[in-house]
Amino acid sequence: MTTFGQRVRAALDEYGPLCVGIDPHASLLEEWGLDVSAQGAREFGLRVVDGAAGRVGVVKPQVSFFERYGSSGLRALEQVIAAARQSGLIVIADAKRGDIGTTMDAYGEAWLTPGAPLESDAVTVNPFLGVGTLEGTFQLAARGGKGVLVLAATSNPDAFTAQRARMADGRTVSAGIVADVSERNARTTPEGQWADIGFVIGATVDWHDAGLSTLAPEAPILAPGFGHQGASPRDLRPRFGSAAPLVIASESRSILAVGADRVAARVSERAAAYREALGG
Repeated sequence: MTTFGQRVRAALDEYGPLCVGIDPHASLLEEWGLDVSAQGAREFGLRVVDGAAGRVGVVKPQVSFFERYGSSGLRALEQVIAAARQSGLIVIADAKRGDIGTTMDAYGEAWLTPGAPLESDAVTVNPFLGVGTLEGTFQLAARGGKGVLVLAATSNPDAFTAQRARMADGRTVSAGIVADVSERNARTTPEGQWADIGFVIGATVDWHDAGLSTLAPEAPILAPGFGHQGASPRDLRPRFGSAAPLVIASESRSILAVGADRVAARVSERAAAYREALGG
């Protein structure tokens, strides 16, 4: 079985770092001439998939923009995810789930069980109830060749108080999360491979301020904050340093705002800019 770490590494090698967010904001649906409804979100998502397939390796649906429509929205999301995976795209469900015990296990089963209606290739999770609460999800992911991306250092100002707080050993909370997950990765990842459990680290995060350092073993880094939120392809190496080749650089509004007719061209343009930034 090919692992998530192997698949995402191969996708980035082939297409470069760009990940296209699928975020059907109400304003974007209106700009695209679509209804602000589950059907509109479905059509939007399918058009983004068409524009991304063959141009990038990864897409990231933001789950909330589908959940807002209830059961019909979730059905739309199922169809968008299925279409993306059938197109050969790696799908990261941006769900940011986090809980304890069997509740967290059930979240993991929803997104990572092969054959499940919402089956994705990876899911984002929230570790702030304790990294140990995610163990069942980590194990489930490993059994199915899936990935998990753990929130570690986000760039929104409201997160700084909690994530930059110092623990008893002097490390930041962000550094503690990375250390705990990396310790597990070291026990479960074959030498020379990327781990299946990666991290969410914002593109505008100062690694020194966050207390972060080189990842060992290497693991995928989902990096929101590119495009509309301020970071550009030129920032990739300066901000991530030696970890730059691990980065899945997520852009959404900066691509989607060009409109349905220009999405494919915009994806190609931005993908080329990231490949150039990495020297490839």
